[in-house]
Amino acid sequence: MLTQVHPAEQYVSALPSDDHQRCTRCLMDTTVPGITFNEAGTCSFCDVHDRMEQAFPNGEAGLRTVRRLADEMRRAGRGRRYDCVLGVSGGRDSTYTLWYCVTQLKLRPLAVHFNDGFGNPVAGENMVRACQRLGVELRTITSDWRESKDLKIAFLKASVPDMEEGTDLGIATALYGVAAKENVQHLVIGQSFRTEGIAPLSWNFLDGKYLRAVHKQFGTVPLRPWRPADPGFNLGLKEMFYYAFVRRIKTVTLLYHLDYVRTEVDDIITNELGWKSPGAHYADDLYQSLIYYLNRVKFNIDRRLFNYSALVRSGQMSREVALDRISHVNAIEDENVIALCIKRLGLTRAEFEQIVAAPPKTFHDYPNSYSLLKLLRLPIKVLSRLNLIPESAYDKYFNCGT
Repeated sequence: MLTQVHPAEQYVSALPSDDHQRCTRCLMDTTVPGITFNEAGTCSFCDVHDRMEQAFPNGEAGLRTVRRLADEMRRAGRGRRYDCVLGVSGGRDSTYTLWYCVTQLKLRPLAVHFNDGFGNPVAGENMVRACQRLGVELRTITSDWRESKDLKIAFLKASVPDMEEGTDLGIATALYGVAAKENVQHLVIGQSFRTEGIAPLSWNFLDGKYLRAVHKQFGTVPLRPWRPADPGFNLGLKEMFYYAFVRRIKTVTLLYHLDYVRTEVDDIITNELGWKSPGAHYADDLYQSLIYYLNRVKFNIDRRLFNYSALVRSGQMSREVALDRISHVNAIEDENVIALCIKRLGLTRAEFEQIVAAPPKTFHDYPNSYSLLKLLRLPIKVLSRLNLIPESAYDKYFNCGT
């Protein structure tokens, strides 16, 4: 049984093994499969960050890039209702991105939210209020609850750490589907490698073939077939080829190019949009409480490592503060929310404990597209630089662990 976490028990119990090593610059350590360290003790994820700093400079160079991208979106949107489709969750990053696009770039976005049944009501109110004040249409794509619930249970039974696979792919398909339906050529995503980092590959492997394989083995509800404007949970290589090459839909991560400091944007979105914190980073999704708990107790994974490491590298958090925070259980692991998630999935506590006790696995234990992706390494690098796929895709699949 899960128990309420008391203040005196807020410390992570797992002690480092004798061969444990932590990066001397950030927080990443040997709990990450495939991590390497150089002679100075800095890790391969720091190398990825530094390369991305060079590839995606901020400052004045970044502003020039943002202006160019905005001009491109306006030209593509000429004569249409929208210049771009922008993903929103009600969290800080996507809310600021929406504000910036409307007030600073004078774009006409269509805000799109993917609802899988686990949204935080505070985040929902943030989205509605922000869109109303900015005069932006908000379109919510609500997944079929039977499919969404079935996929969540399937990935829990698959015993893998990337148990949000259905929602992650569902967000992407919602954006692509709306863009295809509205004939919009640009998707804007509110993410930044400087504040979020990139998740290690085996902790979060996004792949439509992998999703279908897990669903085939553990799912019970048939998934809807793919249609361009209603993709459901289908986003494999052939679907990506259609959206990127046939429809020519590009992905734009504006925050990659801006001097985006989280502590500095709170006043802007609070004062101008009435934004309220959902409680913690990623808390716009209630299911994250269960994810963080299971990752910690079952897989010895602390997902804050790559988030805090990014903030440390970009100078937005000191390494000492970050180390202190990861010595405590993440506040997002709210027992009441975890119990709510278990209940909403229709699982008993005993069934959930069986899932906790099952041997850990990763995406490598199921059919997936990784071998094919490795063969397509060079094309993926080119496509990511052309924004035909997310800019972080190349590093995600080839430079962030195994």
